[in-house]
Amino acid sequence: MAVGRASRLLLNRCNLVGAQGPLSRNAVVGRFGFREICNPYIDVARPMSFWRRSQTSAIDPVSEKAKKASSGKPGDNVTNLVKDSESDKTTSYWGIPQNKVLRHDGTTWQWRCFKPGDTYTSDTKIDLKKHHVPDSYIDKIALWTVKTLRWPTDIFFQKRYGCRAMMLETVAAVPGMVGGMLLHLRSLRRFEHSGGWIKTLLEEAENERMHLMTFMEVAKPLWHERALVFIVQGIFFNAYFILYLVSPRLAHRIVGYLEEEAIYSYTEYLKEIDNGHLPNVPAPAIAIDYWQLPKTATIRDVVVVVRADEAHHRDVNHFAADIHVEGKALKDSPAPAGYH
Repeated sequence: MAVGRASRLLLNRCNLVGAQGPLSRNAVVGRFGFREICNPYIDVARPMSFWRRSQTSAIDPVSEKAKKASSGKPGDNVTNLVKDSESDKTTSYWGIPQNKVLRHDGTTWQWRCFKPGDTYTSDTKIDLKKHHVPDSYIDKIALWTVKTLRWPTDIFFQKRYGCRAMMLETVAAVPGMVGGMLLHLRSLRRFEHSGGWIKTLLEEAENERMHLMTFMEVAKPLWHERALVFIVQGIFFNAYFILYLVSPRLAHRIVGYLEEEAIYSYTEYLKEIDNGHLPNVPAPAIAIDYWQLPKTATIRDVVVVVRADEAHHRDVNHFAADIHVEGKALKDSPAPAGYH
């Protein structure tokens, strides 16, 4: 009964009249993307698997190549052709081309996690000594919370700054994502713009994630460190999510102070490298491309640009907190988009 009704509805599609007259069979095929939908000889009692086969076999431009190749001499590269046909069939069926990304010099771009347009040169001249002096009860809570969280971190990592940076970046990328997500939902609920803050916070999260991708090349996490990431990230995500719902001002102020601590940690990292206590190894290839560093860059150069990024995140989050202090919403003040 249900199959018959569905079939009649599909057959009725053939009787649609367009602006130029009745739709032809080819026009309907082009619109709906599969064959035989308007064939008057369709058996209405056929099962739904028939429709799936019709949809799947509709666009298979490479299958004919495979058949011709299989009819050739034994030993032809039919296997490789079939493998390519599967990839091409997926691309052509959904209409999404997999274009090769090239560098400015015409060579192939090797990274999938970011494109050449996402790269930039970090502003390393930013003031690293800025500090927001707590002038309210909420600010003091934020500063006290950050100082408390730093204590177990110092005990666990001590002088292992490479591993410390890698592990902490797994948490540092959470606030921007949570804030951007909640602002996104707020914008949808209230039918209002965000002032650019959704993009700014998501850019911050992406930038912190790229820090992690870089330091993964320097320090490989052990199994117990991976387990620690699961625990800490799960706790921090939910805690920050609730905090941002309750008090966005406090949430941004905490992140601002966290970034100040990150600047201090990376400064100590640089001191260890300069004193010869840590090797100044060549910079990972992903860092050279992401920050547009010279080919001869070292890990010290990477730490310098990462520290500058953290200083910019410090400014953005303290600025966001100050907007809430004035009793305004973030959408009322333009977001510093692209502020690196």
